[in-house]
Amino acid sequence: MTTVSSTGLPRRELGTTGMELSTIGLGSWAFGGEGWRFSWGGQDDARSISVVHAAVDLGVNWIDTAAVYGLGHSEEVVGKAIAQLPQNRRPFVFTKVGLVWDPRNPTAAPRRIMRPDSVRRELEDSLRRLGVEAIDLYQVHWPDTGAALDWDANGADGAAAPQVTPLEEYWQTMADLKKEGKVRAIGLSNHDPAQLAAAAAVAPVDAIQPPLSLINRAAEPEIDWAADHGTGVIAYQPLHSGLLSGTFTRERAAALDAGDWRRTHPDFTRDLDRNLEIVERLRTVAERHDATVGSAALAWALARRGVTGVIAGARGPEQMADWAQAARLELTAQDLAHLA
Repeated sequence: MTTVSSTGLPRRELGTTGMELSTIGLGSWAFGGEGWRFSWGGQDDARSISVVHAAVDLGVNWIDTAAVYGLGHSEEVVGKAIAQLPQNRRPFVFTKVGLVWDPRNPTAAPRRIMRPDSVRRELEDSLRRLGVEAIDLYQVHWPDTGAALDWDANGADGAAAPQVTPLEEYWQTMADLKKEGKVRAIGLSNHDPAQLAAAAAVAPVDAIQPPLSLINRAAEPEIDWAADHGTGVIAYQPLHSGLLSGTFTRERAAALDAGDWRRTHPDFTRDLDRNLEIVERLRTVAERHDATVGSAALAWALARRGVTGVIAGARGPEQMADWAQAARLELTAQDLAHLA
């Protein structure tokens, strides 16, 4: 069910957690800054903090981050930003676990590790960096394989090594943290329906975080699973890392900062022309509603059955100008058919 907050931004309950979320949440990947494997390039911390405050003013009531973003730096920035807000205006804070980096080699790809001792160490580090006593939603970033997370020619993570920690074991650890009160809810990101079912046999899956955009619909089976099981869904990359913003061009792709991970990703190189064609189809829908392309892209993801909210990243307050429009935009059956 969708309700409307006092700010006018629609809200939906995250599964059965009792948390009413604005349909758009703030993603903080870019807050990590430069100097690590999946950086978006340089980012000023004061500007990041201003983004958090502007999002809250807009009615956004949750922030999604991860320990690996900037190798802890994004969590530190989010922690500073929320500490400057009065208690009654602080947003829910969601973070992730399971990507472990080598501090001696920060530009190396992090490894997918969910050993119980590693999870508990990561949790304590995240609590300290965020400056909170409990995390509202703690999410497993990727299934544990022990392998390094990297991009292959298809834009997926590299060849998987045999799983190191069984899913049932690491999900029990997550459930234990919830029982201990260190986290309010637990979720899984980038897990397929079979893995979600295996986890649910151990403890309820409060939420999932899959990718979802007009360019990438591969996670629709996971979203269907969640909808059928009362599990909340917060979708990431609904703007496909800026490609669906309506402002991305071939020239902009060619001019990306040398430290920006998108510079070598297939979606921004080999497949760029195809993706920009999708943007033009989206533009025709946006024009019917006198809306921006980015608004239409977010509205499309929010129209998907089972989706609670979507994560939109911003590096400056100006990039949130159309979020309220997107949250209220209702695409017609004709629009959805045109985009299908």
